[in-house]
Amino acid sequence: MTHTASVESMKEHIPGELLRERRARAPDDIHVEIHAHAPVQEPVVVPAVPEPMLVWIVSGAATVEERPLGGEWLAVPVRSGDFYLTTSPAPVEMRWRSTGDEPFCVMHVYLGLPLLARTARELAGKELARFALREVSGERDAVLGGLFQALHAALSGPVPAAASFVQGVAQAITAHVVAHYERETDGRAVVRGGLPAHKLRRVLDAMRDGLAEPFDLGRLAALAGLSVFHFSRVFKQATGMAPSRYFVRLRMDEARRLLGDTRQSMLDIGLAVGYASPSHFAQVFRESTGTAPSAWRAARQPGP
Repeated sequence: MTHTASVESMKEHIPGELLRERRARAPDDIHVEIHAHAPVQEPVVVPAVPEPMLVWIVSGAATVEERPLGGEWLAVPVRSGDFYLTTSPAPVEMRWRSTGDEPFCVMHVYLGLPLLARTARELAGKELARFALREVSGERDAVLGGLFQALHAALSGPVPAAASFVQGVAQAITAHVVAHYERETDGRAVVRGGLPAHKLRRVLDAMRDGLAEPFDLGRLAALAGLSVFHFSRVFKQATGMAPSRYFVRLRMDEARRLLGDTRQSMLDIGLAVGYASPSHFAQVFRESTGTAPSAWRAARQPGP
């Protein structure tokens, strides 16, 4: 079974501060996000995406580890100027630890499938269903580095980047990727899919905004414009989890944040993530993390 998400939803899965975002203006455009990451990140699940995802290290250095869900960790040291390329059909877990003094900042670039399809047809003579890209982890490419740098400078400046400039860079990036990073498919069809970007983003925003509220599968399905059955299926394809399980994960992520970053009481934290009963909150937290909320806080916060 494939597990695919979509472009605009990815920032909901990647922890850290979103510094800049440039949404795609059309299906054949690119979506760009610039993130500042915490120095140390515990494992997070990153959904697969139907669109190719490129990650460029803007600044800093880190040891980044990734693995298939339940698999073995693979560590790759990265530094400013390195990049990743992924079109994985399944979600992965990631974690990282900064190894330098500079902030660990990255830029995500997602290529629209119509843009990739047109470029693959023009340069490789292949339809998108027969075209695939290889995975790249922590490599360097002088041409892509120059294009990423130009894109980052344009999006980080005080004046909004011209759409024509961004689209030109997008076409150049896509052409270079298609020309240099193709993977042979041996004639087999390449499966791509998943909930459209705007729909998955709408659902994830609703989940995060409603952590204190009861889980409502019907409402989420309605936001996506799908039946409950169809929504549940494509959501699990995207994230590897049923919607209800993913919602609990979001609640526990927020609970860990509040336990580590604030002095709020256990009762208040439980209420903030939808548990009126402290014992029920503690039970779910223990099932998720293997430890009680009080013990988790004590291990991460200095004493008074």
